[in-house]
Amino acid sequence: MMPWLIAAAAPLSLLTVLPIAAGQNATSEASGIDIIRTDGDGHGRLTVPVRIGNDGPYDFLIDTGAERTVLARGLADRLGLVPSGRATMIGVAGSLAVDLVDVAEVRLGSRIFYDLSAPLLEGRNIGADGIIGLDGLRNQRVLIDFKRNIIAVDDARELGGNRGFEIVVRARRRGDQLIMTNALVDGVKTDVVIDTGAQSTIGNRALQRALTRRRAPEPTSLTSVTGQQIAAELVYARKVTIGHLDLTEMPVIFADSPPFERLNLSEKPALLLGMGQLRAFQRVAIDFETKKILFDLPPRDGLRVTNGRR
Repeated sequence: MMPWLIAAAAPLSLLTVLPIAAGQNATSEASGIDIIRTDGDGHGRLTVPVRIGNDGPYDFLIDTGAERTVLARGLADRLGLVPSGRATMIGVAGSLAVDLVDVAEVRLGSRIFYDLSAPLLEGRNIGADGIIGLDGLRNQRVLIDFKRNIIAVDDARELGGNRGFEIVVRARRRGDQLIMTNALVDGVKTDVVIDTGAQSTIGNRALQRALTRRRAPEPTSLTSVTGQQIAAELVYARKVTIGHLDLTEMPVIFADSPPFERLNLSEKPALLLGMGQLRAFQRVAIDFETKKILFDLPPRDGLRVTNGRR
C-alpha cells in the first residue's frame, strides 16, 4: 500500500466562475522556459511566487482544476483593487456569490498575463494569496517535478518533449479543461481530471454507486476554498489504473460536488485526481496544447517501471 495522505477537511478546489465577465481578454507574453521553484502550502499542494504588476511576490496556488485566477480579498485590499462586478463561483462544496476585480497584469516567472477579471475569496480559506487557474496556463505545458520541487511552464518542445515519461495518456478537451477517459477504478471505466488545487481525490456519485457494493464507505466531509463544507464518504479503491500503472488502496472521497455537473461528468463515473495521489509519480506534465497527460514513474527497488513491466 502506498502511504497516501488523508485530510478531507483540508481546502479543496475545482473552481468555475459564472458568468465570464464581459470584455475579458487575457493574453500573455513570454519567451524561454519559465522554471518556478515551488513551496508546499501544508496540504500537499504547490504554491509559486506571483507578482501583481510590480508588487509582490505573493504566494499563489497552481490549480489546474480552477477555470479562473483568484485573489485573496486581503491582497486585493492591500493593492487597492475595487470590485468591478459580481459572479457566481462553483466550488467542490457548492456555489457562492463573489466580487470580481480587474487585474491589469499578473507575472508568473517570466510570463505576463494581462487584463484578468479575478474573483475574490477569503485568504484563510485559500491558504495562500491567490490561485493561478487555467486562464494563466492555457496553451502551455505545466511540468510538475516533485523530486526537484519545481514547476516549469512552456511549450512541450522547450520542456524536452516526451523524453523520460513512461506513460503518455491522451485526453479530450472540455473548455480549457483536459479529461482522461480510459482510467479504471476497480475495473470501472472512469473519466479523470487532474486537479492540482486539491489535496485529496474526489469521486462522483456515479462512480460511488459502482464501487460501494465492494467496500463500505466511511463518513467524512469536504471543505472548499469558498469556505463551504459538505458531507462526504471515503472509500478505498483496491486498484486504480492510469495508462499502464496500477495504484493500489487509493482513497477516494465521494460527494455531491457541483463541478462534476459543470463538466458534464455527473452521469458516468468520474473523479478529480488530487495532489496526494499525484505525488506517487516523480514528474507529471499537463500539456494543454497537445491534450496529453504525461507521467514519470519513480525508481522502485533500484529499477524503473516502464509500461507496467520491470
